[in-house]
Amino acid sequence: MNDNLKITDVSTVKDQMVSIDIKDLPILPLDVKPMPWKPFTDAQKENTACILDEVCALNIPMPKSPAEEEELVNKFLTGMCKLFSKENNWTCLPMLETSMDNCVQCNSCSEACHLYEMSGKNEMYRPNYRSEILRRIYKQYVKKEPLAKWRYGDMGLNWKTVARLGELSYRCNLCRRCAQVCPIGVDNGLIAREIRKLFSQELGIHPPELHDKGTMLQMRVGSSTGLTPEVIKDTVASFDEDFSELTGVKFTTPFDVQGADVLLIHNAGEVVTWAENVAAFSIIFQEAGLSWTMSSKMLAYDGVNYGLFYDDTQLARIILKHMEAAKELGVKKIVIGECGHATKAMSVIGDRTVPYDMQVPRESCYVTLRDIVMSGKLKLDPSRNFFPVTLHDPCNIVRLMGIVEPQREILRKIAPKFREMPCNGVHNYCCGGGSGFAIMTRNNLEQWRNNISGRKKMWQISEAFKECLGPETKKYICAPCSNCKGQIRDILGVNKLFTKNSLAYGGLVELIVNAMTNVNPFSIWEGCGEMEMVDWATEAREIWEAQQAQETGNNSEEKK
Repeated sequence: MNDNLKITDVSTVKDQMVSIDIKDLPILPLDVKPMPWKPFTDAQKENTACILDEVCALNIPMPKSPAEEEELVNKFLTGMCKLFSKENNWTCLPMLETSMDNCVQCNSCSEACHLYEMSGKNEMYRPNYRSEILRRIYKQYVKKEPLAKWRYGDMGLNWKTVARLGELSYRCNLCRRCAQVCPIGVDNGLIAREIRKLFSQELGIHPPELHDKGTMLQMRVGSSTGLTPEVIKDTVASFDEDFSELTGVKFTTPFDVQGADVLLIHNAGEVVTWAENVAAFSIIFQEAGLSWTMSSKMLAYDGVNYGLFYDDTQLARIILKHMEAAKELGVKKIVIGECGHATKAMSVIGDRTVPYDMQVPRESCYVTLRDIVMSGKLKLDPSRNFFPVTLHDPCNIVRLMGIVEPQREILRKIAPKFREMPCNGVHNYCCGGGSGFAIMTRNNLEQWRNNISGRKKMWQISEAFKECLGPETKKYICAPCSNCKGQIRDILGVNKLFTKNSLAYGGLVELIVNAMTNVNPFSIWEGCGEMEMVDWATEAREIWEAQQAQETGNNSEEKK
């Protein structure tokens, strides 16, 4: 641990500032083994500013001369001035200014932060450590307050300060659990995100997964997955054919239906990785009699918007394309599939970035699905889901949008053995892949997701299933968010928890379809060695029927 770490170390320490010893990581009930950090190569050290810790997210070029050092600092200061001007940051300026002016260093944020706790309480992971660096720079170099260095503390500003602050903004999942507990409303998650925005928009520095392979690819070909309009239609058509045969229900996913009530926009990662999720939506919407469609227009078939994590300009460009497609089709509303960041980007942030006359009403699929399930339009048999189920709450939908109950109403109706995780609802912890990390695996980022960012979620899961944690009981983690599923899958996989603990994961719609009496159970459950859901469902039904028979017998004995 680095108990003696100081704020000013970011500008003075010569080489790597902090080291996270995996021996300091908390032990979990689940066998989540710490992954050793891979040392940086000599070439990386020479060419990249790997000077914060064992992880490198931004690949900031190492300055080769005093002139390059000065250029980096000057660009950063120019970006800082824009960050605090209404003309350049009208989306977030009021909240940012409030967070700059009102921290009392009570450290409530640290106690709420999963990264601080799971790093072994390393000082660098206090949310206000990063924020205080930016705060001092703001007071001393941007506002230029009189006596700022004596009132707030001196902060040396050099290339090392800038490089480390950029990296520090990527030691945060942007879950904003810290903001929720702050007694005066300081939002350290927002501060981290605004630092990311500064680096992207002013310095042109961003993770390639979010920018080159993310928003830029999406705007060039139509999807961050690389799927083109022609490929998306062909792929979904193949899903329709395969799952119609598997489920016994003939269905066709509609595309480009003019005047439909609903435009459904998936995270295209579902199309690439979780075909059963896409098929489940189509089955549910068809059987409920919805008037709906998907779009094959560029960008409108992929709700992914990585701009949310790092760049307002990229964010707005993608949202506008979503709205344009909805307007052209004349739909009444957009329903966003199981993706947390897509829901927040298209809804809450869309309200801030899209002109009012271009906006189309948007709705989380949780609400749509709840209305369908509770309407009685689907014939459901909860005994088909008679196995332990717990629910992961995606931060962007639950804590940051307040959509807490619809998904729970569904699970209480269709999953008899549903149980909450500790610290659930708005108090939930991030999966560990939030703010883009679910798709990052280079430069020890995969190790970081396993060792630190995803560790608290594994604790939550182990607590939810603590009475049946062994391999003899098959268990389902309902994670209705594409990025969250990817993060949970990776940690379960690398630690072999699918088989060690019979843990499976998936979305909400898969459970709904599995409970529909006119549909053959169809999903593949990774948690049981690729066991087909039909085998699990048959076993579950037998257990359910045996218990029901026993209860009936007991009631008869009592009447006698």
